[in-house]
Order: sequence, then C-alpha cells, then structure tokens
Amino acid sequence: MTDKIEQFLTYSQPSTPCLVVDLDRVSENYQSMAAMTAWDEIFYAVKANPASAVIETLAAFGASFDAASPAEIATCVAAGIAPTRISYGNTIKKSVDIAFAVGHGIDLFAFDSSGELDKLEAQAPGARVICRIAVSNEGARWPLTRKFGCDPAEVVALLRRAVAAGLRPVGLSFHTGSQQTESSRWCQAIAQCGQLFAQSDAAGIPLELLNLGGGFPVAYGDGYVPALDDVAAEIDRAIGDAFGGRRPRIIIEPGRTIVADAGLILSEVVLVTQRAYNRMERWVYLDVGRYGGLAECEGEAIRYRMTASGHVGPDGPVVVAGPTCDSHDVMYEKSMCALPIALSVGDLVTLHDTGAYTSSYASVGFNGFAPLEEYFI
Repeated sequence: MTDKIEQFLTYSQPSTPCLVVDLDRVSENYQSMAAMTAWDEIFYAVKANPASAVIETLAAFGASFDAASPAEIATCVAAGIAPTRISYGNTIKKSVDIAFAVGHGIDLFAFDSSGELDKLEAQAPGARVICRIAVSNEGARWPLTRKFGCDPAEVVALLRRAVAAGLRPVGLSFHTGSQQTESSRWCQAIAQCGQLFAQSDAAGIPLELLNLGGGFPVAYGDGYVPALDDVAAEIDRAIGDAFGGRRPRIIIEPGRTIVADAGLILSEVVLVTQRAYNRMERWVYLDVGRYGGLAECEGEAIRYRMTASGHVGPDGPVVVAGPTCDSHDVMYEKSMCALPIALSVGDLVTLHDTGAYTSSYASVGFNGFAPLEEYFI
C-alpha cells in the first residue's frame, strides 16, 4: 500500500468492494521498466488495466499501446494516442473490427493463421503484419498456449501467403505466458526467432521487428520470481546471441508489471463460519470474488497477499470465497490463506497488488452484484 492510497482510504472511506490505483506508482513502474530495457519499445498491454486514467498517464511518458479490441483502440484514440503508437495484437479479429482499426489509422496487426490473413487482405490492404508463433509457456502461472500462435514450421509459408495477399510482413511475435517465472523461456523463444528470421530472409522476406510479448512477473509474495532487471539482462544477452550485429527492432508488451503493485482491492467480510466436509475448515466470505474481478484465482494461479488490520492475536488458515450463489466462486481452498483468528463480519480485508487483471475481468452484474468501484488517484 502506497502512502497515497493509505491517505485516500483514511479520508475517503470508500464503500466496498473497490479498487484503488496510485497513478504515481504506475508512472514509476513504467519509467523503471523503460530504463532497464532501453533496447526496446514498450507497448503497454491495455487489457491489464484499460482505465483512461492509466492510458493517459502512460501516454504522457511516451508509451505505446497493444490493443486487443475496438473498445481498447477507442480508449487509446480518445486519449490522443497516435495510431502509429497502437498495435492490434489480438490474432482473432472480426472483419468489422479490423476495418474499425484501419479507419483509425492503425497499420500494425498480428496474425497466426491463413484465415486471419484472408480478413486482413480484405479489410487492411497493404498493412504491416506480424506472425505470432507458439512457444513454451512452462513456468507461467497463467499460460497462453494452444489458443494462440502458429507452429514455427508454418512461419515461412504464412509469410509467403501474406506477401501474396499484398500485406507487408515485418516481424514475428511470441508470448511466454503471463506471470512467467522462468526467464529462460524468453531466451529459448528468442533463439528460435533468430533462426526463423534467417529462414525468412533466405525466402526473400526480410523481417525487421521482434515482439517479445509480455509475461514479466510480479512478486506477489507466494514464491520465487526472478528480479525484473535480471530478466531484462538475460533477454538482452539472448537477443545479442541470436541476432549479433543485426538486431531487429524490439517490442515488449508489459501489463502486469506496470499496474499490479500500483493498486489494491478493499473488501468487506460478509461471513465467517466453520464448514465440515472432509475436515472442519474455517471459511471467510468476502464481498468480492471471482466474478467481481478475481478471475486469476482460477486454479489458484495468482495468489494475492491479503491483510486485515486492527486485530491483535494470531492468524489462522482459512478458505476464502466470494459472495455469489455459485460454488465456483471460491478463490483459495487447496492452499488456504492466513487471516486473523479474530476476523469477523464487517471487518475490512485488503488484497494487495491487484491493479492488474481485476477490474477488467469483473462481470457486468452476475447475480446482481455490481462491478468493482474504481478510484484512480
């Protein structure tokens, strides 16, 4: 919790559940990552937190943006972002959505299949395109494999198809998975891309851009994650090894590392009770759950640190669940959390480092529960 957020909570006492984001921390995180990855261009992954206040803050520091939908594009355009600083990185797009992007001057699109090239040929003639390849996501808490990325063996054929369609293939992209805890995954993917660049060049299709995707990890406090500067240094060495003196233009798409620790969710305890199934367990129900923004608790993949202030005495293990009438709305059960034994109804619980992938995941009203209130300070 930053001092700024603490003061806001003290004086404003907002109703729960709510997300509070410190925009100064967002700025600091962006500048820090820009300094440690001076060899690249940062395209903020809008999906991590698409709030206009976040977009405008990052735009002021020269960020570019990776958008995945017309709505995200519109948010960037409304913030005055030039189309040359927006990429359409989703490889699954409606034809009408491609046309929308073209109508706003966007000229950089990702693809990973011939079917997507058909749509781009029709709606974005002459556009620059990047081929996304599938790479290992081992080590990622939130894998992004199978749904996205072509087999590397298909790359040259797809690039030829793009040229035949009148498009301009300019590079390759990959994603090692969100919250990637093994920096070697970027190194392996970069080495593979170096080989594919050579193959493409031999086929008469020289490439100039390599998009390393996102996935840079946040220290949630639930296990080891490599330091970002160490990850950046390893990636820089891998680029040098793979490309030597012919380094391509490098793009990265961080989201989580820019906004996660800039925000927290404040929640109220709705119920504390004992439940006996295979064993007696203490359950704590909060007024926010998986439908209210905590979707990344799926499989207990992302484990947010939780605290409850104002209690003297020991903590004890608890199952943590949300408020809806859905048995799927349980955040942590296999690995229980530690909260004060004295915790009771009406107490406040803080979920830390929740500035990323929370409000953007919240349902519009499942069971009638409203989405998170958001405060950007």
